[in-house]
Amino acid sequence: MKAFLILEDGTVFEGISIGSPREVISEIVFNTSMTGYLEVLTDPSYAGQAVVMTYPLIGNYGITPDMESERPWVDGYIVRELSRTPSNFRCEGSIREFLVKHDIPGIAGIDTRALTRILRDKGTMNGMITTNENYQIEEILPRLKAYTTGNVVDRVTCREKRVLEGKGKNVALMDFGAKNNIAKSLHERGCQVTIYPAHTTAEEILSAKPDGIMLSNGPGDPEACTEIIEELKKLYASDTPIFAICLGHQLMALAAGAKTHKMKYGHRGGNHPVKDLKTGRVYISSQNHGYVVDTDTLDPQVAKPAFVNVNDGTNEGLEYIGKNIFTVQFHPEACPGPQDSGYLFDRFIEMMGGMQ
Repeated sequence: MKAFLILEDGTVFEGISIGSPREVISEIVFNTSMTGYLEVLTDPSYAGQAVVMTYPLIGNYGITPDMESERPWVDGYIVRELSRTPSNFRCEGSIREFLVKHDIPGIAGIDTRALTRILRDKGTMNGMITTNENYQIEEILPRLKAYTTGNVVDRVTCREKRVLEGKGKNVALMDFGAKNNIAKSLHERGCQVTIYPAHTTAEEILSAKPDGIMLSNGPGDPEACTEIIEELKKLYASDTPIFAICLGHQLMALAAGAKTHKMKYGHRGGNHPVKDLKTGRVYISSQNHGYVVDTDTLDPQVAKPAFVNVNDGTNEGLEYIGKNIFTVQFHPEACPGPQDSGYLFDRFIEMMGGMQ
């Protein structure tokens, strides 16, 4: 079956449908990872977005148990070539079967290099995946321009509190769209991890007397999370050790008075170099974000930059003055991906008083 990707600038790509035949409008973003496509599909940070994989052949090892959440969150999936015969001793099916099962539209057979260059040159834009060969582009373009991702954090957060039992430090994990490997990385270090829905009040979290608080990754515009930011202001004032990743990093900066802005096309992939400004060492990191903290709006008496992106100089982490709080834009729990920055979880354990 033919499928079409229509961008809001009027560009049309023709390919083959590889998922649900339904029509979808979404924000189109690209990811440069060579492996880990299942983690991309199931990363809650992609809610409200359709993902273009820049690596040309996707699906070689099929669907394996390496999911970052219980279900996929992408709105659509765009690839150059999809493997028709996946091979891996852990393979449980193909991407095509996975997309159909979860009613996710997909398109293969298009020039993803050309598409990525458009997104890099013109910036992230909205698009439609459709199997309707009789589409009317003049009717579609206004709909594309009007699309917004909406309140996606509410879509992806857990609905009720749950606990991963452990004998070490008690960590409260605020779930703004948390990848499974964040809780796993803490649990592997002996922590008891209590996972809270995104709109849990600061009073409820602090009443449990956690040794530390973890703010997770998640999707969407951080400035739209106004109620969550108000609760983070209370957590900031509590002097409880806090470690934040990705969206959590942005939300804490907003709670401390800084601003964020949308990037031209974001950072999404497994090979982004970040520099530790204290040591000068460069780490290779996994990233997935379209917004960034504007350090020009940061009060130097509140926080200082701790990491910077080597490629474009954007902020990749903050250290808060006089507080046991540090935050990073990248993913130290990357799975799969570089493990260079996994030591940050150990640093968080030390902030809470070390291993028990």
